[in-house]
Amino acid sequence: MRQHDTRRGLRTLALATALVLGAGVTAACGESGGQGGQSTAGGLIQVTVGSGDNIMDLPMKVAEAKGYFSKHGLQVKFVSTNASTGPAALESGSVHFLNSSPTGFLSALAKGIPQVAIAADGLGNPIAIVVSKKFADANKITAETTPEEAAKALATSTAGASSANTKAQASQFLKARGVDPTKVNWVQLPSPAANKASLNSGQIDWFMTGQPTPLSIQHAGEGIVVADPLRVPEWSPERAGYGEFVVARKDYLDKNPETAKKFVAAVQEATAYMNAHVADQELLDIATKAMEGIPAPVLQAGLKQVGWPTSVAMNDAEWKKTLDFINGLGVLPQTMSVIADNWSNAYVPSGGGS
Repeated sequence: MRQHDTRRGLRTLALATALVLGAGVTAACGESGGQGGQSTAGGLIQVTVGSGDNIMDLPMKVAEAKGYFSKHGLQVKFVSTNASTGPAALESGSVHFLNSSPTGFLSALAKGIPQVAIAADGLGNPIAIVVSKKFADANKITAETTPEEAAKALATSTAGASSANTKAQASQFLKARGVDPTKVNWVQLPSPAANKASLNSGQIDWFMTGQPTPLSIQHAGEGIVVADPLRVPEWSPERAGYGEFVVARKDYLDKNPETAKKFVAAVQEATAYMNAHVADQELLDIATKAMEGIPAPVLQAGLKQVGWPTSVAMNDAEWKKTLDFINGLGVLPQTMSVIADNWSNAYVPSGGGS
């Protein structure tokens, strides 16, 4: 928490005293109680969390639905963020914790923004390539077509690209399967939603994005998913490394270590639950409520494309995989590395998830 005391003109002694006392209470709140926000009447600590509508954001929603946050003394307010707005919201203090992709986190570090990864709540790279129904029919592509066969058909196609990151990953996928990505006609579009609209209108033949959009398109009969983590080894948890982090500002963690521990403990309970119940109806019901409008079969399939860890602790070996994967895309302004100040297991409870 930050307060700015602007003094204009003369104030009465009583007002000045009240301001001083208020500032003292605020400072004590940050230093002694680990309070990440105001306390509720029930004694819960209020924290604000930035998350999006990607399949990787579900651990936060599961922790809320299962009561893990309240169990650890927290009341969570969710703020909708995306790859561009999330880092800015964290930096401004609008959110205390952010669910961030490795690319987003490393981009922030490249800009000198003092963020710290305090938990890895998802493993792997749950992205997919979806082709239009028209393109699939013309090229005899079905859901059983292998990624290698699909890549050959994409060699002379028109693709949508809504970010440098997804374009780089799609290009890498093609190149690994003997297709020159420079031969593809790339159409720059502002968002995955614009990609979907362009796919349906026939402006593009295919695009890549994170789940659940590709599976939703396939479920609606508007296209075919031809590549996903279950069929593309380099996108699997074993090869890609970390897929999502819980991130916080360094100064916030310094002032609120106990709140951070409570938050990470709740998230770890959620990911451990998801690991053990990935095919269960209860988890599917939670996911369906959290991601309103996404069909249950789509979410059921998407949940199985992510590695949900029993412990959200990080390690050097997984970081190496992550850095090799991200640096290999060439989308960051420099080759990135991480040091001890960039990530910490200090907030992770011992003994794994419950």
